[in-house]
Amino acid sequence: MAAPNPEGWPQRVAAFSCSPSHFLSSTTPEDFLSDLLQDLKDDKVSESTKVLMLGPLQEHPTILCPSPQVGEQTAVALLGIFSRTAHTPKSVNLKCHLMLSIATVLISTSFVKQGVKVAEGFLDLLFQTAQDTNDQKHGGMFRPLRAIACDCLREMETCCPGLLSHKLEALYSLKQQEMTPLHQAYTLLYGVALRNAVHCLTLQKDVMDGDLKKLLASNEGFAWKATEKPLELVQLTTMSQIPVLPSNVETKELKSVVSLLLEECYLLTPVMQAALLRELTQVVSMVQSLSPAIFKSQLLRLFGTVEISLLHSTLQMKGTFTDSLFTAEDENFLLKRLVGMAQHPLLSTPQKLFYIECILHFPENRPISSNGEESLPVLVTPRMAASLFPTVFNDSSTMLSRLNILSLVYLEADEEEGIGYIFDHLMALHKIVDHHGTREMTTTFFRAVYIFMQNFYLNEKYTRDLIESLSELYRSHYTLAPNLINLVDSTQKLLEDSSWPTDLLKALQMLIVELPLQQLVHQSLQWHLKVLGRVAKEEQASQRSTVRFLLNLLINSSLCGLGDWRIGNAVLSVCRNLLQHPNLDQVFIELADLLQFMMHSFEDVDIQDHARFYYTLLTNLSKEKLSGVLNMGTGESQAKIRSLSSIMAESEELSSSLTVHRTRQPVLKLVKLSEDGISKPDHSSSGPEDSTPDVDLLKVYQNQFLNPEFASVVILKYHLTFAGEVDALYHKLFCICLHFEQTDSNYERVSDVSVPCLIYDRKPCVVSLTLKPWRPYPTVLHASAIFTTEDGLSWHTQLDPILIGFPDLFLPLPVPVHWSQGSREQLFHQLWKSLCPEESSQSATSLFCFEVGERSLREVIESSFHKYLVSKQLNPESYKVLLFLPPQFYVLLKIKNSEDAASVSIITDNWKLLPFINSYIKCITDYSADRTQ
Repeated sequence: MAAPNPEGWPQRVAAFSCSPSHFLSSTTPEDFLSDLLQDLKDDKVSESTKVLMLGPLQEHPTILCPSPQVGEQTAVALLGIFSRTAHTPKSVNLKCHLMLSIATVLISTSFVKQGVKVAEGFLDLLFQTAQDTNDQKHGGMFRPLRAIACDCLREMETCCPGLLSHKLEALYSLKQQEMTPLHQAYTLLYGVALRNAVHCLTLQKDVMDGDLKKLLASNEGFAWKATEKPLELVQLTTMSQIPVLPSNVETKELKSVVSLLLEECYLLTPVMQAALLRELTQVVSMVQSLSPAIFKSQLLRLFGTVEISLLHSTLQMKGTFTDSLFTAEDENFLLKRLVGMAQHPLLSTPQKLFYIECILHFPENRPISSNGEESLPVLVTPRMAASLFPTVFNDSSTMLSRLNILSLVYLEADEEEGIGYIFDHLMALHKIVDHHGTREMTTTFFRAVYIFMQNFYLNEKYTRDLIESLSELYRSHYTLAPNLINLVDSTQKLLEDSSWPTDLLKALQMLIVELPLQQLVHQSLQWHLKVLGRVAKEEQASQRSTVRFLLNLLINSSLCGLGDWRIGNAVLSVCRNLLQHPNLDQVFIELADLLQFMMHSFEDVDIQDHARFYYTLLTNLSKEKLSGVLNMGTGESQAKIRSLSSIMAESEELSSSLTVHRTRQPVLKLVKLSEDGISKPDHSSSGPEDSTPDVDLLKVYQNQFLNPEFASVVILKYHLTFAGEVDALYHKLFCICLHFEQTDSNYERVSDVSVPCLIYDRKPCVVSLTLKPWRPYPTVLHASAIFTTEDGLSWHTQLDPILIGFPDLFLPLPVPVHWSQGSREQLFHQLWKSLCPEESSQSATSLFCFEVGERSLREVIESSFHKYLVSKQLNPESYKVLLFLPPQFYVLLKIKNSEDAASVSIITDNWKLLPFINSYIKCITDYSADRTQ
């Protein structure tokens, strides 16, 4: 496969990054990787382009290198490119990205192993690069390369814990020597290596007294044994099982190292400090004889920090060491600070939400439970949390998080007054929603109700009032039915033993069935039926009132006569749920009457058939068989779904048949018909047989355009066919709808085109694309198609873009059919005169010259302009050509032949068309010249 033009790499990389699977549907990972590596070696490709080309390897290494062997080959190639790249300041950026790409490929393909030359060579390269402390060898211009080397070493140590455990002394020495801002990178690299080295030591058997000291002073090669069986990460959570060293191990040197790192910690950025503190926390937690009090000097600074990362590290320390490091006063102070920061006016909403989450997951010194779920710290009292009470002016997230924590506070305190405050807040939200609040406020209200029920469902006083409030809200706003159904489903799943969800459904059922028929307008009825359908699933709810309501509704209204399929479907959905109800016997007769009435009276054949089907099931099957048959419709078999019309059940399992799927590769394509197969619209009209001097031809001609639809469209014809070899699934397509999207505003919206069917082994269909230009410029249309396959599934496929060229818009002169050649030529002269720049500011003239070559001028004209030719003369040879472009633009050409070249005089009423016509004439004349050679 030939490598693409290097200039096309930005587009290829952008397409790959947008959707790797879609991009690789037209090629293979092997070919793409081969092209990429080949052009990375090309000196003609700019370094900025090469940096861009390395992006796919850094972002999706496992897609391009699916196996360790491919990863090794790729890493070898990249390492070769790295070594051949000049070591100059100009190339630093490229070398950084090459280094990062090699590390990414080796780690992602798990090829950091002993005996792998590329891995060993790359690690040596990284360490040699990192050893140039303070830029002594190559200067400050190469500092980014050292930073990347440190990052790559840290990443390899993280993925292969213990790999650098035999180089702790060398890493410590590099950290101590470095005086530039890269001191941070060296410090963190040493911290990670130290943590992993201690972890590896804890897993060894028979650890001797001097082993830790020996480990800290080691300066050997890489510990390749660490890559054979990587260690699991140590989880820093409360009560977690952390491996520890024996208490008799000498830790004097380790204590000195940790103390020095903590003393230098304040020199680092907050993010680097937090990362280092996490590493040191794990180190101290694994060494029993090392007291957590070593962190005591840092606590005062950490308690006052406003940095999220540092606070997070502080909480991790607290979860690890609890009262070994934090006193009760420390714990109380930290909680008060979290509460204060959770409402600080200068902090952003996400930051304040983080502080609330910290309170809910606060690691206590004496935790009551350790399941990791939300729980309220014992020290958080109603008085401490009073300032967090939500208001209706808070944003949704803040309001809900505050409501949640206040609910936990008052639940633990068993404070009735506080619960009343929360309920009053719910009622304030209720009023806002009742007065047509925003969608966000409506969602917030229902989430707040869920939080309230989660905590206070045993308080019957407020739960009864809440049911009444929700019922009244539904009475005024029927469109809240989905919200109420979702609330019922969620609370029922949360509170399995509570009757509140069923009581709410009963209240809504009573409200609906008692409504007078006059209030059951078409829009609200659909929501009522949704609620009744949900009520029909409740075993504890009586269904007789529902069935009587539906029968009365159909008999005493015009719904059956209107034959609305959606209403009929909604009624049948309720009936289906009733057929599966445990207490079906109680409504058997009424339900049979309802179904029988629908199958005889509802003016929709589909609804009649389904009603008859349900009636037959009801009257002929036992309850067990009936439930079994109806449940079959929600299975995986698509045939069962269709045969039993499970659409009535509104089941989620129907997503496969109701969803429009996307094809992996293009299935269809549009192939433009040849010029002979394209029919230009005939815009001619009846008129005089010939012109006379008394007739103003220009006026007669222009009067035709009083009809705005006259000569306003261009019709292009295409073959709709299959895009090469396609899967057998797509060999028979039905109900094809072609959709076109414009890329500019120069055309009226292109209408969709429908094709009944397309069979793989039959002739392609001819489709007509009707364009109505506002400005006749070349354009591109994006095309897509939705179709149905033989198994009944709907699919969406993308077609190749349709290029509309400038000559596609040419139309012959739209004059009356009986006009003679002389009349047309006379009109040409009148138009030429009227289009002179002196007459119009939009008009323009131009002159184009070209060599005719061996082909005669007549052949050039006949091949390109024969449809638009107005007149021709043989001596001297000259031609007049008129190109009409909808809606009403003209390009007039006078073409003359001379001894040396032909000249084309051009005039148009739209100067913006000149570049297009010049380009077109150049194209056809160049083509003619090429054919003669």
